Amino acid sequence: MVYLKRVAPLLLVTLLPAIAHTATIGGTDYATQYDYSEFFAATDGKKFRVVLAGNPFPGVNQRAVAISLLAQMQAARPQPHLAFTYDDSFERPRPDYRLVLLFDASKDFGAMAVCAGTQPRLGNGKPGLFNVFAVYCRNDLALSQTTAWTNAAGPDDPRVEQLFRELFAVLFSDAAGLRPRSGAGLR
Repeated sequence: MVYLKRVAPLLLVTLLPAIAHTATIGGTDYATQYDYSEFFAATDGKKFRVVLAGNPFPGVNQRAVAISLLAQMQAARPQPHLAFTYDDSFERPRPDYRLVLLFDASKDFGAMAVCAGTQPRLGNGKPGLFNVFAVYCRNDLALSQTTAWTNAAGPDDPRVEQLFRELFAVLFSDAAGLRPRSGAGLR
């Protein structure tokens, strides 16, 4: 018992930095058409377009934020060997796969509107809080969506990269239950 009293505070202090750096992932939704193998095939060895709406750090130049976020996303990229890009070609590919990140989105603005290209409704961000609504789109269809937030001092904060790492694991999940033909009846 005395041993536990001595070890518990040490364990808490050891875990505190890990707890402080974790992101919170909100509710997640997958369309019945979501298929990880499709995501993998569409992005492996290719560029994967990212669309940003809003600025998670209002006091920082939006272009500087975008450049930093792209580096953070690339460092946290999911399993396929993809390259995140903001490049928007004149003629959109079909199918048009993309990741849309809305910062401080209005709670009544849904994923279908995001993928359809509707002008997003964004709220005012809170200083020190990185809050994102992420949607994986194929053409006008939202294949998966979730929200995530963490405390972050700026776009280079390591907590932003950690958030992306956790967000991508959820948004681009390869869970067996999400596989259309092999979900073992879980879908």
